[in-house]
Amino acid sequence: MVVVSTTSGARTRMSPERRREQLLDLGVRLFASRTLDEISIDLLAQEAGISRGLLYHYFGDKMAFREAVVRRAAADLVAQTEPPAEGDEIAKLLHSVAAYVDFVDANYEGYLSLVRGAASDPALRALYDEAFRTLGERFFDIGVQVVPDTAAARLLVRGWQAMTEELVLAWKAEETGLDRDQLLDLLVASLPALLTALPEQG
Repeated sequence: MVVVSTTSGARTRMSPERRREQLLDLGVRLFASRTLDEISIDLLAQEAGISRGLLYHYFGDKMAFREAVVRRAAADLVAQTEPPAEGDEIAKLLHSVAAYVDFVDANYEGYLSLVRGAASDPALRALYDEAFRTLGERFFDIGVQVVPDTAAARLLVRGWQAMTEELVLAWKAEETGLDRDQLLDLLVASLPALLTALPEQG
């Protein structure tokens, strides 16, 4: 067991698993405003008020720690963008896209560094691709105006996801002249519009 102090001065026991989860929660909070390179074991030790050695005990090394933070952040993204069970297809799409925009908005520095890091780091790439695939599969479950499950539709949805990511990152970084609602309108309208270009099934 790990013993930690509470704000009242009392001490309470916390299991190693719970302590590790607590440290990951802190790592994800740092992910909101820092790049992955800036989220180090030294920084987390300072923020958590614990020794570097204890963090190495929980995560092994700085690369394993970074991957654990990204895995948790990706899981948070997937959970937050889960569409509601009720509602029409466009309402579900809007909910998912709005949650994605809000996630990137709130975690811009970390998300941008993940996108860039995935280009050269195989471990980050695997985590990024897994989240990307999970988000893409949802659109076939939502059935946005009855998305056919074909190779062409999957390629198109993948392209729309990449376009959406690029537009949201640009909207966050630049003065685009669009407010959040206008951006959402653009993103939500674009997928059904693109689907009209699919070849007819014989």
